[in-house]
Amino acid sequence: MTENSTLPTIAVLGGTGKEGKGLAYRWVKAGYRVIIGSRTQDKAERAARDLNAICAKELVGGQKNLSAAKEADIIVLTVPYSAHKLTLEEIKDAVQGKILVDVTVPLVPPKVTKVQMPQAGSAAQEAQKILGENANVVAAFQNISHEHLFDDAPINCDVLVTGKGKSARLKVLNLVEDAGMKGWDAGVIENAAVVEGMTSLLIYINKQNIVKSAGIKITGAESKTQEYRN
Repeated sequence: MTENSTLPTIAVLGGTGKEGKGLAYRWVKAGYRVIIGSRTQDKAERAARDLNAICAKELVGGQKNLSAAKEADIIVLTVPYSAHKLTLEEIKDAVQGKILVDVTVPLVPPKVTKVQMPQAGSAAQEAQKILGENANVVAAFQNISHEHLFDDAPINCDVLVTGKGKSARLKVLNLVEDAGMKGWDAGVIENAAVVEGMTSLLIYINKQNIVKSAGIKITGAESKTQEYRN
């Protein structure tokens, strides 16, 4: 598939890590133009070259986080929680009026199997507070293991999407679908606390069962998500 000029440009900040690079891979395969963001230009460009080589396309560029956020239509934040606040403060002006998809989970090593939510309620709520009301923070992809993302097979895990504004959530649900997953509108940003907390539960289940890619599925209902491509 070639680049579709009607699709938004996505910046994946922290895209040199496994989760960010895996999501970027999925979107490039779907025809999106992706910008890998990193704290350093060299790391961003190296990750972009790797993805272009894997995908046999030239749809990926690499820039420092702030430049990537300025150029993109949608920003996806995949940094570790320890870098969450500093990255948001750096890109604050560049994301006004845009959607920021927060993939961050407030894991506090070494007790990553224990749910430890921040004072704001969730990482996504922290992000909304830092960025202000003119940014639309949507939380998604926290429960998807990077182990699935570089596998071209369908992913048998669902994605719960929470955040500010129905239209913003629907746009992110389109990204979920285009990445080869089933998404669910899970409501307002306050619900992100539940979704983020489940990551620690899944890590515990992985450890107990000596696996790497436990996920979640919604049963007994059919997703009624409407496409929102504008």
